[in-house]
Amino acid sequence: MNTDSYFEPVLSALTNAEPIRICGKVTEVIGLLIESTGPAASVGDVCLIEQSGECVGRAEVVGFRKNRTLLMPLGPIEGIHPGLTVVGTKKPLTAGMGPHLLGRVLDGLGNPLDDKGAIAAESYRSIFSRVPNPLTRKRISEPFETGIRAVDSLATIGKGQRMGIFAGSGVGKSILLGMMAKNCKSDVNVIALVGERGREVREFIERDLGEEGLSRSVVVVATSDQPALIRLKGAFVAAAIAEYFRDAGKDVLFMVDSITRLATAQREIGLAIGEPPATKGFTPSVFSMLPRFLERAGTSDTGTITGLFTVLVEGDDMDEPISDAARSILDGHIALSRQLAHRNHYPAIDVLESISRCMPDVISKEHLGLSGRIKDLMAAFRENEDLIQIGAYTPGTSDRVDKSIKAHDALESFLRQDRAEKSDFGTTLKRLREIDALVASAKPKQNQAQQSK
Repeated sequence: MNTDSYFEPVLSALTNAEPIRICGKVTEVIGLLIESTGPAASVGDVCLIEQSGECVGRAEVVGFRKNRTLLMPLGPIEGIHPGLTVVGTKKPLTAGMGPHLLGRVLDGLGNPLDDKGAIAAESYRSIFSRVPNPLTRKRISEPFETGIRAVDSLATIGKGQRMGIFAGSGVGKSILLGMMAKNCKSDVNVIALVGERGREVREFIERDLGEEGLSRSVVVVATSDQPALIRLKGAFVAAAIAEYFRDAGKDVLFMVDSITRLATAQREIGLAIGEPPATKGFTPSVFSMLPRFLERAGTSDTGTITGLFTVLVEGDDMDEPISDAARSILDGHIALSRQLAHRNHYPAIDVLESISRCMPDVISKEHLGLSGRIKDLMAAFRENEDLIQIGAYTPGTSDRVDKSIKAHDALESFLRQDRAEKSDFGTTLKRLREIDALVASAKPKQNQAQQSK
């Protein structure tokens, strides 16, 4: 009989046992902030709040003030009062990982939100992670096929790239995310819905995502009624799940809707613990959290995480603080236009306002030339659109404008795409060539002054 293996569980228990258990006591509850004397804990540790030995809630250490520990609840705050016992776990929040996560809908703490039973977790992973060393990341060299013509042709994304989707409310962000989740060429989709309306969650899952999209997706939901800490943790839980599948060698599409609501949750936490408001009411911790979170997407030596992060711009102001900070970190942005949405042009992608910084590295020279010529035609039409619409433009005045007019209808048809329509990369590039050939075949017109001569 092997005595070592027999006594191993006992020795392990003795090694990890706490000879003295130091607990704290809740002293004050103000808003979403819980103050306690002790226990010994670090920022990010989860603590249990107990009454007569029974757990009545969980909270996370968010800071310290003099000799007090500052905690925020990971759940409802009702029922918590001074005098309750606070027990430190000395561990951060973790989430269960495994392939059985596919097709599941989780809450902001990684627990099942659907009616499909418990998740068979193979391992547990901290929701916090160090950003990979930049020198260990592979260069972005392959295109990521989204199935959206306007993106794949004129703002091509690379595998491992981080793109922002900038739009005001009601312009079609959720529909665009659902189309990408269904049509893209990723192995796994991880979708974080942060601060969403409760009504929209089921609509997004059933209408926009559909059974096909959900079958290879993991959806993490933290609705707007949840405490700020749970909304924040929901995004971090989703990031940890994306990293798990990336480390398994998968190409992951990581979608977060929205970064603005994530920043708002961090602002609520910062203000509650006494941070001074800085730029338009946002605390400094907001602008330190954003790069730490966004940089978790990218390439690695095993797989990739392609990030799509929506930014809800207030009043359609693309230069408000969160939009400006996100744009400076991300590798490009897709801008949705309210004017296009008003014209029933969906997806309402403003190609001329969108840019993918990795596009030249992932497409052929022919494709790059095609996209450049098409964008030039679109710019020429936009510059003279008012004259064209009222009939004040004289054909033959500018060969560039004449070509843009000839290509306009074909481009409008190309850039519009029905919600259920899928377009593969090859077909998209073929149609782009056809539009370019149509323009090239156009004969230059002479204006009336030239004709009279």
